[in-house]
Amino acid sequence: MILTVTPNPSLDRAYEIPSLVRGRVLRAGGERVDPGGKGVNVSRSAAAAGVRTTAVLPLGGAPGILLAELLGAQGVDVTAVSIAGQTRSNIALTEPDGTLTKINSPGPALSPEESALLLDTVRSAAAEATWVACCGSLPRGIDPRWYADLVAQVHAAGARIALDTSGPALPGALAAGPEVINPNASELASAVGRPLPTLGDVVKAAEELRERGAGAVLASLGGDGQLLVSAEGTYYGTAPTPEVRSTVGAGDASLAGFLIVGGTGPRALASALAHGAAAVQLPGSAMPTPADLRPDRVRVTEDPPLDLQLADPA
Repeated sequence: MILTVTPNPSLDRAYEIPSLVRGRVLRAGGERVDPGGKGVNVSRSAAAAGVRTTAVLPLGGAPGILLAELLGAQGVDVTAVSIAGQTRSNIALTEPDGTLTKINSPGPALSPEESALLLDTVRSAAAEATWVACCGSLPRGIDPRWYADLVAQVHAAGARIALDTSGPALPGALAAGPEVINPNASELASAVGRPLPTLGDVVKAAEELRERGAGAVLASLGGDGQLLVSAEGTYYGTAPTPEVRSTVGAGDASLAGFLIVGGTGPRALASALAHGAAAVQLPGSAMPTPADLRPDRVRVTEDPPLDLQLADPA
């Protein structure tokens, strides 16, 4: 069972528009309302693959009720932590060429009591989990060290943890020893405090974070593919995406794909690439099903081209 934790979930409203013109009335050609938040998307992707999953979420107000109902309809069990604030709503605008404009609400602040209850709930639920994926930014009111406490609690429950966060929360959690961290290139550069223009630079940064406590680093490099650096070795992979409709949730689908097949080694990296490539070809934050995957198009090598210049260097 994959347990996910999303400290700041959302309702995601996605609109497909012909072009984004400032100051104009825009008419959408398509509209979706999906449960949102990085951990939520991991659960949605796992459920789409037929894997048992539970999402632990702080929920409040009518948006929180709707979010839980939508997840239930998609086969995700929800363990809700009731909060006084109202669950946030985000807006995504996608243009025909795949350009994405996203407006993210800051979300509610959590009280110390709500923060402690969320941590206790995760600790109890983790006893039944194989993997715990804790993903996304922390809501207002939670100390960045909360993620480090969460890693320790998950380990005490006997589960493994994959952590996908950024900012001060990421370096603070490394010493607790998460089995996997899942930064993108920009987050990885921020964590080591230097630019990463080549794939070789990304490898060195990943190795540095492993020295600081991470078991493995699964780095998302956008159109340049993905890199896995772990005790088993260094693997690099790519998957073509002939059509990009929306990148919302693609990284989360990728992490789900990685965990679904064990969360270690080149086979898991190949699964991550297949899920991520399928997700960007779907509208809004729709998660791929097995029928959407094209594993035959994935390429993974143990000999990364270290001199590769990244298209979007961080």
